[in-house]
Amino acid sequence: MTPKGLKALNDELKNLKVVERPAIIQAIAEAREHGDLSENAEYHSAKEKQSFIEGRIKELEGMISLAQVIDPATLSGAIKFGATVKLVDEETEEEKMYQIVGEQEADIHNGLLNIASPLARALIGKEEGDSVEVKTPGGTRDYEILEIIYA
Repeated sequence: MTPKGLKALNDELKNLKVVERPAIIQAIAEAREHGDLSENAEYHSAKEKQSFIEGRIKELEGMISLAQVIDPATLSGAIKFGATVKLVDEETEEEKMYQIVGEQEADIHNGLLNIASPLARALIGKEEGDSVEVKTPGGTRDYEILEIIYA
């Protein structure tokens, strides 16, 4: 995981503990004041949301405790986790830029490529100027590596 990815997890955890958890506790208390809990939709909805929040807090705490943080700025050479790679599609000449990140950070629409994806697996170990062939559900694509950035 990159330092940026770890920060995002910590920020979400802090928000859940400091903002969301107290708000839902307040909502449950208010719903209890409405009387009979067996038919109180607000109460049941708030309890369900509380369960989700507590589950997410446990999930985040687990991910953070197991996180292995790799700072891309300390790396160089062939493509590896954390690298930002500038590619050109050899067929369409379209240039793309991706950073190879962990599963929790991946967001293809923002250029964050899951290390387990076919493209990332094809790129790992390659260097600038190399070409890679990637098998995708839509067919085979060929890319040339234009630049590798570790920042």
